Amino acid sequence: MKLKRRTLFAGLTGAAMAIAIGCASQSTDTATDTTTDAASDTASTPASDGEVVNLYSSRHYDTDNSLYEGFTEETGIEVNLIEGDADELLERIKSEGANSPADVYMTVDAGRLWLAEQEGLLQPVESDVLTAAIPENLRHPDGLWFGLTTRARVIVYNKDTVDPSELSTYEDLADPKWQGRVCIRSSGNIYNLSLVGSMVETMGEEATQDWVEGLVSNLAREPEGGDTDQIKAVASGQCDVAIANHYYWARLAKSEDAAEQAVAEQVGIFFPNQDDRGTHVNISGAGVLAAAPNPENAIAFIEYLVSPEAQEIFAAGNNEYPVLEGVNVDPIVSELGNFKVDAVNVASYGRNNPKVVEIVDRAGWK
Repeated sequence: MKLKRRTLFAGLTGAAMAIAIGCASQSTDTATDTTTDAASDTASTPASDGEVVNLYSSRHYDTDNSLYEGFTEETGIEVNLIEGDADELLERIKSEGANSPADVYMTVDAGRLWLAEQEGLLQPVESDVLTAAIPENLRHPDGLWFGLTTRARVIVYNKDTVDPSELSTYEDLADPKWQGRVCIRSSGNIYNLSLVGSMVETMGEEATQDWVEGLVSNLAREPEGGDTDQIKAVASGQCDVAIANHYYWARLAKSEDAAEQAVAEQVGIFFPNQDDRGTHVNISGAGVLAAAPNPENAIAFIEYLVSPEAQEIFAAGNNEYPVLEGVNVDPIVSELGNFKVDAVNVASYGRNNPKVVEIVDRAGWK
């Protein structure tokens, strides 16, 4: 049976327990662009009685604290935060079993949400609020999880060596004209797995295999580092083009470090596939845990995260795109302009993951 919540915050009252909101720490870029420490409690042991929602989150951005504070001010429900690596949080939830205090699992990338889905850790939710706010392709068809923000996987190019008129699609990067000119991170990275998963969905397995093989043959170097490293490699001339998430460029552009600003100035951002299916996007998202002790509060929390005020915090805090129509993006991101989004349902990324792993292995993408 699906949990149902048809009106925003209906029936929720204030007077919550005094549980400290955990402070997330935004990590600097690493090769994986995520926190790598073991899952750690950033608040007291989660409580399941009283007006609380227990959040397990792998988002590691300080600005998310404003979301939790805003939700508490709006509803009186305290947010009790446990933060850690996405996979470690999933293992923790599994080990806690039916006694898990977790109400909401929040993470980045639809592929990670698919892993939670495959483990049977999420329960379906019906919410008119979420259905109205979130485009259909950015949420699970059965309401197991919901996209809260999007991030575009763009082509980054060196302004001195590439004319943007040379660029067109992801597929074109497999053309021999790009031999020795492409940088990309490891195939094992969840962002790349999801990109290839979306291509399997739209192009089919055989065509995707051909593309991956062509891409690998055009690499300027062995895959290494995170998305920021790919951007810096383009700026320094190690390669002419790279694939990266847009917000890594935005971080460099907004940096107080003159060297990082110079990197952002040296490269351009190109949205591929604008003349056909559109640019690949992924999500940050959340779902209600199957054993959630506070399911109504959990739904209210996710609903709050798609409110205009929360969506503005998301957009400003990590330079992501809101899922709610009409919310402004960060001014730096706005400079990139509008673009056509690939409308394929993001749920396909995880569903195609087993095929993707086989494809990249056969192609020798390390």
